[in-house]
Amino acid sequence: MRELAKTRALVVGLGRSGEAAARFLTAKGATVSATDAKTEAQLGPISANLRSLGLPLHLGGHDPSIFLAQDLIVVSPGVPWDLPALEQARRQGVTVVGEVELAAPYLLGPVIGVTGANGKTTTTALIGHLLSRGGLPVQVGGNLGQPYPPVTAMIAASAPDKWNVIELSSFQLEAIETFRARIAVALNVTPDHLDRHGTFERYAAAKGRLFATQQSGDFAVLNADDPACTAYATQTPAQPVWFSRTRPVAPGTCVAEGWIRFAREGGAVPLVEVAAVPIRGAHNLENTLAATAAAFLAGVEPAAIRRAVPEFRAVEHRLEFVRRVGGVDYYNDSKATNVDATRKALEAFEGNLWVILGGQDKGSDYTTLRDLLRGKARGVLLVGAAAAKIGQQIGGAAQLREAGTLASAVSYAARNAGPGDTVLLAPACASFDQFDNYEHRGRVFKQLVAALTE
Repeated sequence: MRELAKTRALVVGLGRSGEAAARFLTAKGATVSATDAKTEAQLGPISANLRSLGLPLHLGGHDPSIFLAQDLIVVSPGVPWDLPALEQARRQGVTVVGEVELAAPYLLGPVIGVTGANGKTTTTALIGHLLSRGGLPVQVGGNLGQPYPPVTAMIAASAPDKWNVIELSSFQLEAIETFRARIAVALNVTPDHLDRHGTFERYAAAKGRLFATQQSGDFAVLNADDPACTAYATQTPAQPVWFSRTRPVAPGTCVAEGWIRFAREGGAVPLVEVAAVPIRGAHNLENTLAATAAAFLAGVEPAAIRRAVPEFRAVEHRLEFVRRVGGVDYYNDSKATNVDATRKALEAFEGNLWVILGGQDKGSDYTTLRDLLRGKARGVLLVGAAAAKIGQQIGGAAQLREAGTLASAVSYAARNAGPGDTVLLAPACASFDQFDNYEHRGRVFKQLVAALTE
């Protein structure tokens, strides 16, 4: 375990993870400073919170000389791992770790780690729900956003017999070395964050770190229908456990005769009826297959799983039903920040959709949405910086309108949609061109819908 007292430590990136890391390091007696490319005004309350701890803040850019004056640098997930100032510090012998790796030696209790291009938050929250209803001590955190804590903020409440269920992004996983998940879950791996990782192969490899750091006796819960996920089985010392909604698998969960069953030596254990799964879409059936497998491996009894699954409710900003106005349903899937997530959202509906697409492009290919939009959308409302690119790539699939802003898109949809239609926010893009994050975008959408009159 790293000795932190009197260590000169720099936190790079002051989102929620960065603030949590700075607080943890300060409590451990380190001499802490922090830097962020954003200005004080852009950071808002976080900068004031850290200044109240007496931390020196270097804002509005990164001064490389500050990096070289440290013993330890902790990098937040939003900061590129190959930032030039970090590369220079590594060459000078400075230890550079991610926020998750910082927490690893101090986090007590077994870990269930969940990764994937899409479905991480729903699956993480569902696993936590299943363990809690099954009577196991548990806390949930990681990359989920409010109200869940970042990993370093989970340390204080951790205990040797308490499970830690953690959502993990590629940004977090590319930086781990010793962080270990007793049960690691890969939901799917489809192109995302190529603006940061460069290639799909590098993106998949970053997620694969979760399985490379496991040990013999651990479990790797993998999507048997996803080639990138199946490849992780050859890269881990853990025992592969499969899930599939299309075919039988063993050991693992699959659908048989209307039930989710865990197949293993000696037979299959019925866990829950498919009809009792309360969250919409085929992708959420996959998420439930993964979550029930992880919960069963953690020791939750089948009867408890059977009771708990129907009680679960969709997580905010994930295919979240907002309101029906004048016979029109409004759904908030602001967390659909890549093309595959938007495709899954579209597949969850029969048709008559008014789809809001756009935001900050991540190097995505939107042409793969054309056939679905042609079959399901009455109209597509384009917003944000990526509007022109999306319009060019999906042209002809449906009626297009460049709305510009989310407010304009909601207003247009409300005027033109009719009874039986659905207005779906599933942007296929990041939010940072017009919003603080996808949560901010989703909240604004819900406020706009709440303001509509019948």
